[in-house]
Amino acid sequence: MDTTKIIELLSYTLPAIITGLVAIFFFKQLSKNESNRRNYNLLKENQKTALPLRLQAYERMALFLERISPNNLLVRVVPSSEDKTKYFKKLIANVEQEYEHNLAQQIYISSDCWKTISTAKNSTLNILKETMLEGEVKTANAMREAVLQKLLNEETPTQVALEYVKMEVKKII
Repeated sequence: MDTTKIIELLSYTLPAIITGLVAIFFFKQLSKNESNRRNYNLLKENQKTALPLRLQAYERMALFLERISPNNLLVRVVPSSEDKTKYFKKLIANVEQEYEHNLAQQIYISSDCWKTISTAKNSTLNILKETMLEGEVKTANAMREAVLQKLLNEETPTQVALEYVKMEVKKII
């Protein structure tokens, strides 16, 4: 083969190879963009389904915090006798029952929010326990009054957690 034939062959082949490589590059880009678009549409579709579930979970957590707030809890759960220990156990059982009823909601809310809610529950139980263990509190009604007096000028743990829940909801809306 002489050099003119090789040059002629290269003059036909080289542009075809370059055109083929450019086409491959553009097809890869096109398929990548198409894949990204499909993923975005799936995510958008999932958001339509997930957002109402998440909002409902935050609503339930707000209701839970309101129900275990010492002010509301002590009004809703009345003592059946003057025994402060029985009343304390009744309050604890009520808070734990509310908590267990809402355990599944943690999959829809953020980890930090769930930790804040759990901390509020535990702090509320600690407030009740500390008040029950006080020596000057002798009866269930005295215990109710002591808890309410203790929290009269303070922000309750449930109020702090409720503010956190509200902040989280503002982020996702």
